Amino acid sequence: MKEPIPPTAPRVPIHSPGRRAVVHFADFLRHVRRRWYLYLPVFAIWGFAYVRLFIDATPRLPVLFNWTPSLPYRVALLVEDAGELHRGDYVVFAFAGAAQADYPGLRGQPFFKIVRGLPGDAVTVQGRVVAINGVPVGVAKTHAHDRRPLAPIAPTVIPPGYFYAQGTSSDSFDSRYAASGLVRADQVIGRAVPLF
Repeated sequence: MKEPIPPTAPRVPIHSPGRRAVVHFADFLRHVRRRWYLYLPVFAIWGFAYVRLFIDATPRLPVLFNWTPSLPYRVALLVEDAGELHRGDYVVFAFAGAAQADYPGLRGQPFFKIVRGLPGDAVTVQGRVVAINGVPVGVAKTHAHDRRPLAPIAPTVIPPGYFYAQGTSSDSFDSRYAASGLVRADQVIGRAVPLF
C-alpha cells in the first residue's frame, strides 16, 4: 500500500507582484550593503531630522542653520546664556504659540527671530499693519501657505516676562500673528550671533 502524499503549500508564481516586490527589495538591500558609505550620511540626516521634529527639537550644538527665509542669515552661533534681551537682539526660542494645535510639528521647534518689542511697549494694529510704540514693524498676511486664515496679533501692551519677536521676511511666521503671539522669556533657548 502506498503512503499518502502530504499536502504541499501552494506555490507562489514567480511573476506574482508580491514575489517581484520581495526580489526587488532584496536587490536593493544588497545594493545598500555594497555602497553603505553612500547611504550612511543620508540615513543619519533622516534620523537627526526625525529626532528634531518628533522627539526633541532643542538644538544641541552651538551652531544653528536657518533654512527659512525669515532672516537673511543662514548660519549663527548659539549663546545659551541669553542674559537680558535688548531690542534688535537675535534670539532663538522654543515655539509655544496657539498654532501648534493645528500644526503639531511646530511644538517646541526652535525659532530664530529678532527682538522687536520689550515689556511695556505698546503693540497696535491698523488694518493688518502692526506697530510697536507707533513705529510700523510689519504687515500681517491674510493667509498661510496652506490657505488657512491668519489673524494679526491683538493690540496690547507687552507684559513683564514677554517680548515681541519678528523676522525680516514678509513670509516669516512670528509675533505679528495671534497664532504665534508674544514670546515668554522662559521659551528662550539663547541669543544667536549671525555669522553669514
